[in-house]
Amino acid sequence: MINWFKRNGTHFTVAGVFLVICFLYFSPAFQGKTLGQGDVLGAQSTQKEIMDYRAKDTTILWTNQIFGGMPAYQIWAPYSANIASHLVYYINYTLPSPVGMVLVLLLGTYMLFIVLKLNPWLAAAGAIAFTFTSYNMILLAAGHTNQVFAIAFFAPILAGIILIFRGKYLTGSALLALALTLEIKANHLQMTYYLMMAILILLGVELFHAIKNKAVAPFLKSLGYLLAASVLAFAVNASVLWSTYEYGKDSYRGKSNLTQNAKEPQNGLSRDYIYEYSQGIAESLTFLVPNASGGASGPELLDQNSETVKTFTDKGVPEEQAIGNVQQIASMPGLSPYWGEKLRGTSGPFYFGAGICFLFVLGLIIVKDRIKWWLLGTVVLTMLLSFGGNWPYVSDLFLKYFPLYNKFRVVESILAVTCLCVPILAFLAIQEVINTVDKKILIKKLLLALYITGGLTLILIVLPGIFLSFKPSNQLTGIGYLTQALKGDAAMANQVANAIVKDREAFERADAIRSLVFVGLTFLIIWAFIKQKVGATAVSLMILALVLVDLWQVDKRYLKDANFTDKQEASMPPREVDQQIAKDPDPDFRVYDATVGIKVDVQNPFFHKTLGGYSAARMKRYDELIDNQFGQQVNPAVLNMLNAKYIITPDSSQQAQVLHPNPAVCGNAWFVKSIKYVDNADAEMQALTGFSPKDVALVDKQYQAAAGTTQAGNDSTASIKLVNYNPDHMVYQSATATPRVAVFSEIYYDKGWKMFIDGAEKPYFRADYLLRAAAIPAGNHKVEFIFHPASYYVGEDISMAGSVLLVLLLGGVAFGDSLKKYVGKKKEA
Repeated sequence: MINWFKRNGTHFTVAGVFLVICFLYFSPAFQGKTLGQGDVLGAQSTQKEIMDYRAKDTTILWTNQIFGGMPAYQIWAPYSANIASHLVYYINYTLPSPVGMVLVLLLGTYMLFIVLKLNPWLAAAGAIAFTFTSYNMILLAAGHTNQVFAIAFFAPILAGIILIFRGKYLTGSALLALALTLEIKANHLQMTYYLMMAILILLGVELFHAIKNKAVAPFLKSLGYLLAASVLAFAVNASVLWSTYEYGKDSYRGKSNLTQNAKEPQNGLSRDYIYEYSQGIAESLTFLVPNASGGASGPELLDQNSETVKTFTDKGVPEEQAIGNVQQIASMPGLSPYWGEKLRGTSGPFYFGAGICFLFVLGLIIVKDRIKWWLLGTVVLTMLLSFGGNWPYVSDLFLKYFPLYNKFRVVESILAVTCLCVPILAFLAIQEVINTVDKKILIKKLLLALYITGGLTLILIVLPGIFLSFKPSNQLTGIGYLTQALKGDAAMANQVANAIVKDREAFERADAIRSLVFVGLTFLIIWAFIKQKVGATAVSLMILALVLVDLWQVDKRYLKDANFTDKQEASMPPREVDQQIAKDPDPDFRVYDATVGIKVDVQNPFFHKTLGGYSAARMKRYDELIDNQFGQQVNPAVLNMLNAKYIITPDSSQQAQVLHPNPAVCGNAWFVKSIKYVDNADAEMQALTGFSPKDVALVDKQYQAAAGTTQAGNDSTASIKLVNYNPDHMVYQSATATPRVAVFSEIYYDKGWKMFIDGAEKPYFRADYLLRAAAIPAGNHKVEFIFHPASYYVGEDISMAGSVLLVLLLGGVAFGDSLKKYVGKKKEA
């Protein structure tokens, strides 16, 4: 055991350095503070009902808290049979958030570089370069924790694949199976999908060389191990994958039900929606110069020294007031320091590090390993796809022909893969320099890389206008808004806009000078090693320090101590209307709030069930209902059928809210007087206008058999009411003299919901576009809806079996390695 610690002492030292870095960077987290992330608030509000039941030691798989109701496992579920769930728990709770996640990033990337045979300190520098890429820190600040968690396992997945292709089949398979299991468990399919695209390119390169070297058999053997490890990871995550696949057909990303008045295409997301966050072509220069496109959207850079503020102070406006004016102006279209082409703005740039960019170029010149061609191909493809609507020629082909590509938006996020590929080649370049015997031949190549990277940076200092315009396409629109705000003073509006352009140039130039310094320092370190002024360990440590300083300084612009708040502050305070609604003892009703966007409602789910919410996994039918019935005018019939017992509107001052009870609300369930059959979804949507939900049930004719011969009728003595509320188990009591048709104000989803009448399963059908309905026999009956999806429960059984196999594989590999070392020592003795 002592010898084992000695052999791995450097690795433990590196891990200790990583922990120290995390402690220093995220020191507020160790003081009990948390990141005050807007998206975290959204997630907390979405999970409100789920966690309330969880606090009672009850797991629910359906929640009615948002969007009328949806599967809870699309928001949160325990997945306790999945070993990854327990590993994630220990990662998240051993260290304060987000330190555990960042350590996974560091250690996983370190492992990849060790597999690539870099020395430990150079591998540590590479791990820092990827982990502290600005995009990862920006994601943490924004609260995209699942996305960062998925990115964290990119490197170990690649490490496992590389080991397999190097002939270390069992070790590579075990690592791949474990890392891919955790990757899938992160449940950010978009990131996993983008990584799979990169892996396909890697397999293509390996296949090409296998054919070229007549080594197809070893390639196929490696591919077999790779597939087996992947199947095992899928099995461990069976409940996650099965339930997600099953729900995907009914989700917002599924096929459209409408052929008319549909905002989305027949399958997948709309092109415009997908391309909202497209990387500008010129914005790629932020890889090298962080403020090349003005940094983040917002006024942070426009301080008292900016030209924009001076425009006001020169006219006698007090400095504090001038800064306030500029902060308001920066929120107008085209008048932010950020001038790139992302339609919805940005939280910051993709900055890889100036020295890393220099080393990447050097790697393109000197690295001989075929992995270079995989890295280059992946970087080129991901960059082209990130351009989205700004250069759509490649992206449009993928949208049309590449399976599932149209299910994801924010196409710029594919650069997360680029963020890893660039440092890999950069540090392989250093390793190539270290391993090259005749170092004299490297000088010319090193200078060539300097001329390319340093020359580009120098142009961005002296003549940035060659590549950058500093004027967004919507700047004229912003000038128009500003002219109105300045009461028609167009001259002043243009003067302010020109000052903003000057500030953008100044921000870019300052960062370009900074980048040139880091490029020069990186060059000097490598040059000193080639000239035998310093050794390999010294080079590694100097590069580590330089990369850390460079990225740390830029990252602190976007994830700084001020982003952390006391934990109690990361919540949503109740409004007066929320307190009034809380007095209602009814366990199941909904609220419609006209003061917030229905698709981005974070406030209401904290306190009551709402027609809105905050989830990209909302149901397609519900989304279609919002688009068609909650547009310029809200359809009151839809509010009534959705059991909107209370309606919140703004008061006359727009500063407060007014609560309105809805006397026409239909309640939890009701018997209808008649059924109107319609031909399709379009006809059903149109029929919602002007209908009376208490009297008529709109039913697609495909359900005519399910409705049976039951007559709707008109029995004033009939009643049906909710007697027990549980999101997974709704119990109603009915009393009627004749068979009747009941409509339930619950979202129709036939993949797990079953209806029972007096304990016997009976059919039910869809009515009013998205509600449940059923034929209820005469008499007094207990009617139950129970949610028990096989995709989750059977999936959990498969997950348990897969988890056992994964543990056996990991244990077998660890035991086998120990046995080999023991036998080797015996032979030596």
